[in-house]
Amino acid sequence: MTQTETVIREQFPFWQAVLDAPEITKLAGPHAVLVGCGTSYNLALSLAAAFNAAGHSAQAVPAHEWLRRRRDYAASGVDLQIVVLSRSGETTEAVDAARAARKAGDPVTAVTCFPNSELASLGERVIIAETHPDEGIVMTASASLMLIAGLRLAGAQIDPGSAEEAQSLLDRLEAKLSQVAERQHIVYLGGGPLYGIAVEGSLKLQEMSQVVTQAYHPLEYRHGPISMIDANSAVVFLYSDETEAEEAKLAAELSQKGAFVVGLGGPGDLSLPVKTTGASRALVVLPALQLLGERLAQARGIDTVSPRHLTKVVQIG
Repeated sequence: MTQTETVIREQFPFWQAVLDAPEITKLAGPHAVLVGCGTSYNLALSLAAAFNAAGHSAQAVPAHEWLRRRRDYAASGVDLQIVVLSRSGETTEAVDAARAARKAGDPVTAVTCFPNSELASLGERVIIAETHPDEGIVMTASASLMLIAGLRLAGAQIDPGSAEEAQSLLDRLEAKLSQVAERQHIVYLGGGPLYGIAVEGSLKLQEMSQVVTQAYHPLEYRHGPISMIDANSAVVFLYSDETEAEEAKLAAELSQKGAFVVGLGGPGDLSLPVKTTGASRALVVLPALQLLGERLAQARGIDTVSPRHLTKVVQIG
């Protein structure tokens, strides 16, 4: 078992500490802007949907976009609070965005895995999600843990059995991965809070296996990108429980056009049921997508501990 796979499989005991942390309570106050980079931004996309579904207005913006183009994302004079996500707490754009927010008088909530980081020092409220000590460059356990913290800030309901279902889904998907590994064009589809997780699944696969992938909202895929589907395609479909019927029609269409469809929570050539509903379904499916990236990297002989061109902390001079 590789180091990356070990961390993916050993992440579940770490979940409970974040689920039980008494300092993580529902965010109150004005419109929330969730910012991050890479995986942290993908989490922000899912969390913004969860915040809005729970009745708290929110949006996700890449950290550098918010830092340099704030006026393009929020009208002047609007009361805001900024939630900054960064595993290391040292990512340049995230730290600069937090510092700029403090200067502008916006309340800052920092979500990170390291209490002594620069980001933690800038947060008026600090959420620490301690991650697996052996996690390498690619974010796996830390992504799940920061997602849990964010869902709790949103006030989303997290099923007590989420860790068990996530682990079961991971194992069930692993047993059927051979047909996905044979494909060279891989697409991730998910809507609402699952859209950010679809984007994150795509990113994980790119980081780990160097396969070019795409991620879309489900029905948007018909509007142009579907032209890419053929017998070389695999589609990882993250079903939303409230729109399963209409999404299943798209999955059947993609399968008819030659794609191998993995249905997580709904029909597909490989269909794996997911009991968890609502925003916390994003948490349940995430570890399975992490293992998918690792398995496809292994099939290509790629070391995911030190992926090409990547570093654990992105700092810009």
